Amino acid sequence: MTFHPNMPYDTGLHASARQLPDPGEPFAFTPERRARLEEIAAHYPPERRRSALLPALHLVQHQQGHVSARAMEHVAEVIGVTPAEVEDVVSYYSMFYAQPVGTYVLQVCRTLSCALNGAERVTDVLSRTLGIKPGETDASGMFTLMEVECLGACDRAPVVAVNEHWHELVTPEAAARLVDDLRARGPAALSGCHLCVEKGK
Repeated sequence: MTFHPNMPYDTGLHASARQLPDPGEPFAFTPERRARLEEIAAHYPPERRRSALLPALHLVQHQQGHVSARAMEHVAEVIGVTPAEVEDVVSYYSMFYAQPVGTYVLQVCRTLSCALNGAERVTDVLSRTLGIKPGETDASGMFTLMEVECLGACDRAPVVAVNEHWHELVTPEAAARLVDDLRARGPAALSGCHLCVEKGK
């Protein structure tokens, strides 16, 4: 007899649902990116080369748009860590994508300041406009929609990050315009600075 509840470890949060990323195509840094990585790694003592892991992953993502399992293996070999250590970092940080994403990744902050200022409505409008749910990519391959934790611009909430650019004080109406603007003007629609108050706000 026991007073402990019977826990179904094979269901819910206890289920073994971990999925390994798609291996992808063989990967190697271009000579230019490998040279840039070595330049960055030179800032650290040889025994601390692993400190260049984050920059290495950014270089991978700039090269192929996401960090595939093959790329993780390559980075592990180049940096001198295990593939599991690289995967731990990729899976921890929301700015790294283990699967292919759209040309424009729309990340809606859902943390407290943004939530209180209407981020949920921003996500709803983007979802309806693009015809996808958070975590999905539209049929054209142009847009991926995500909800993420704090983007670090709480005084400008709600915030939507588009790739490496910030859009601040985003209303639902502005979110819909942003999608139209990206379709029409491409990268020229991006603000490029998360400290500026964008025109028309």
